[in-house]
Amino acid sequence: MILVPLPFLVSLLLVTILFQALRRDGDGFRANPLFTALIAAYALQSVLVGLRWGYDLRAVLPVMSPLAALIAPLAWLSFDSLARDDPPLRLAAIVPHLLPVALVVALMLLWPDPVGAVIAATFAGYGAALLWRARLGPDGLVASRLDGVLRSYRALQITGVALLASAATDILVSLDFAVSGGTHSGAMVAVGNVATLLVLGAAASVASSSSVEVEADATEPAPDRMVASLPTKADLEIANAIEALMRDKELYRDVDLNLEKIARKLGLPARDVSNAINRTQAMSVSQYVNTHRVKRACRLLRETGEPVTKIMFDSGFGTKSNFNREFLRVTATTPSAYRRAGGDLAATPPGETRQPVA
Repeated sequence: MILVPLPFLVSLLLVTILFQALRRDGDGFRANPLFTALIAAYALQSVLVGLRWGYDLRAVLPVMSPLAALIAPLAWLSFDSLARDDPPLRLAAIVPHLLPVALVVALMLLWPDPVGAVIAATFAGYGAALLWRARLGPDGLVASRLDGVLRSYRALQITGVALLASAATDILVSLDFAVSGGTHSGAMVAVGNVATLLVLGAAASVASSSSVEVEADATEPAPDRMVASLPTKADLEIANAIEALMRDKELYRDVDLNLEKIARKLGLPARDVSNAINRTQAMSVSQYVNTHRVKRACRLLRETGEPVTKIMFDSGFGTKSNFNREFLRVTATTPSAYRRAGGDLAATPPGETRQPVA
């Protein structure tokens, strides 16, 4: 059957994604070991799915069910590590998320019937929690590098939807067993859960690896709080302090800059920094920082003959896709076209006055 090897192929693809990401951005994965564990769990689960539904090997169930109960909490913890402006997760914070695994193991020993329902509820609960966290927008991922925060945010959304889809698949499988004795369950698992695992693995790779080249949407979603209220006096003071950091210290040139670092420089909570930028600039923190980066890139494009790639890195961008996208957002043109325009004032980005080239 063509469905039999599919889970193993997916597992191979997940392992390939993991190794390629580790090779490209080893530091990113060492800084986020939870994502490494998450992708590995996806790959192992895909193998177990293949053994269970491809070869009817029920001996894998004692491992398959607890691992399934672990995947959703692990996905939550992985993205939660990008949303914290305090030290990394400690064991005390992780232990409560192991309760679904403990419950599944206990049920397998004492009362196996509800195991499937518990796993589906775990996926649905954590999927909904991730989508609820996504309401904060990209600025909610304070520990994600600003140059790649939009990709991490998209991965967060995709993971939430995929977990809900997996829960729906589990429900359909249960209904199939109740109605037809599981006639279609193998196909549903192969096409549903296996595809979901592949999507989840790719999303986790993108979220953890800040140097992955992925094309993103041109429009960054804005948090609701951007237009929720007018800036307060405190917002204006914080915004002025941030602007001073960008102007005097050129903090935006740090390729690894994130919201947490900016907040730490000011000795303020990340949420206060984000709110100040949202309310005073009507944009997200990543857009604000990237606007400063684009302004520097524009000046270098006008006044020097340096290669565009060198200017990109010198301005603080880490990926070509993000540089081109943000440059287009700010200037409504491409870096090459901007350079060809030379001293055209129409190509000068907002807030910057053209200086004559000597």
